[in-house]
Amino acid sequence: MKREFIKSILNGPVEEREVRVAGWVRTRRDSKGGFSFIELNDGSCFASLQIIADATLANYESEISRLFPGSSIVVTGKVVASQGGGQSVEVQAVSVKVLGFCEPTDYPLQKQRVSFERLREVAHLRARTNTFGAVTRVRHALAMATHKFFDDLGFYYINTPIITASDCEGAGEMFQVTTLELGKKPDYEKDFFRQKTGLTVSGQLAAECFACSLGNVYTFGPTFRAENSNTRRHLAEFWMVEPEMAFADLADDADMAEDYLRYLFNYVLENCMEDLEFFNKRIDTTLLASLRKLAGSEFKRITYTEAIAILEQATVSFEYPVKWGADLQSEHERYLTEVKFECPVTVTDYPKGIKSFYMRLNEDDKTVAAMDVLLPHVGEIIGGSQREERLDVLSARIEEAGLSCDDYWWYRDLRKFGSVPHAGFGLGFERIVQFCTGMQNIRDVIAFPRTPGNAEF
Repeated sequence: MKREFIKSILNGPVEEREVRVAGWVRTRRDSKGGFSFIELNDGSCFASLQIIADATLANYESEISRLFPGSSIVVTGKVVASQGGGQSVEVQAVSVKVLGFCEPTDYPLQKQRVSFERLREVAHLRARTNTFGAVTRVRHALAMATHKFFDDLGFYYINTPIITASDCEGAGEMFQVTTLELGKKPDYEKDFFRQKTGLTVSGQLAAECFACSLGNVYTFGPTFRAENSNTRRHLAEFWMVEPEMAFADLADDADMAEDYLRYLFNYVLENCMEDLEFFNKRIDTTLLASLRKLAGSEFKRITYTEAIAILEQATVSFEYPVKWGADLQSEHERYLTEVKFECPVTVTDYPKGIKSFYMRLNEDDKTVAAMDVLLPHVGEIIGGSQREERLDVLSARIEEAGLSCDDYWWYRDLRKFGSVPHAGFGLGFERIVQFCTGMQNIRDVIAFPRTPGNAEF
């Protein structure tokens, strides 16, 4: 008999039928009536399936009575209407096959609540907890929603290089990739790629090549930043969603970014309600209300210069001074979204000195056609721009940034051979997972977090 998922059984009709299920024991409770209640979970949904194991089963005393949380079993039995509260159906076991016992003295996931800090130390097991099972399902839903959103718009999904010789952001925060002996002056002619290479900080530049040939594309893959930042918002390895549109300007870019976010919020509300209710109860009691509001929300659009004027007139005291030419801090972004406008805000046209070389220079020669989408409680969730399509301007901006035009010869070629206006943005995937779950630390929304001093598992 083919194994069924617990999710399909719990969501299926309440009718007697034979099933075969497998999973891990959450709890076992013995009754004086001569049977045991086993809560079984297989990860397919938040809820567990109640198994009734009668003492007349051949291996009841030898095996079933030794099942502790974490043990793995396969159950064959009959689905029946539940006699107790809390579930509509349960399974009366005909056989219980033990695949693996779990000794309670060694198992780190006991009944009492385990801190998230401790769970990071046993990250190979934390997906078995309610919280991380729910995080995984929401993360999966957001990934599927991302692919569906762009596919429905006619975008092509492309895979951009993980190893690259180009520093997209020009900040030098790349992990170097080399086969040379450490501790010696590098001779890159003897290195594997015959040049200095690193792990990518963004797939944007490569995506632009395809956008300038095929129209609309997106990349969704791992990126890496060697930034020594040990905060709740930063990872050294994280995933980025980066769409690129040809024949598009900044307004088109902002429209797509806002539509994408609304789509994600609606998708998780429609497909992950059981998990979201758990997060709303245990992690953030405002989560569901926030998601529902944002799913249909309009986004306020203002320029950076307008934002600075608003912040300068604010009656609150900011930790970081507000002045034109300085980047907006999280406290400034949250003031705009939570206090001033009480809705998401898209800020455009930032000073060129605080933005990357590839962003299109505006006519004022002071600002660039860049935008950041800000969400309440988070601040920046998306950063994007219209890309500089003029060869002479791009070359000057590369040199202003202290970079070499020769290193970007192929990128500049896009402006020589049929250049077109184009735009795109980047969304840090873990940031949106964090927002949709209410989790406070970004290390808890990725399977195995990579942070300064930590590459375990």
